[in-house]
Amino acid sequence: MAPQLPALSDPVLEAFLADIGFGLGPEPTPLDVTTTTPPPPEEETSASADERRLRRKISNRESARRSRARKQRHLEELRARAARLRAGNRELAARLRGVQARAALVRRLAAARRAVELRQIYAAASAGTGGLELQALASLIV
Repeated sequence: MAPQLPALSDPVLEAFLADIGFGLGPEPTPLDVTTTTPPPPEEETSASADERRLRRKISNRESARRSRARKQRHLEELRARAARLRAGNRELAARLRGVQARAALVRRLAAARRAVELRQIYAAASAGTGGLELQALASLIV
């Protein structure tokens, strides 16, 4: 509480004393009207709750955006990997066809050589110069 001074007759002095905080009466001075009062606690909590809700909403949107970007990158990586695997599969299939063709050729050549050798052996056995019996010749045909 402000100290009480004896009543003065000078209004200028009274105004000065009131301005510096030595009010002579309980009524507020015009300078006291310009001060602001803090908001009541329920308004404060409501405002801070709204602010937290807004921050959370913004954070969730940003998180969802990052998640969509991550998902898109992953999908692009999977598509690129699938394309590489398809290309590798085509290359392996072509190599397999080449190896199968060479193996078939080798089998035909081996069969032709064996046929030539068997004819030579049979001719020699038929002529009697090789001394082989027909039973031994038959075992070679298998």
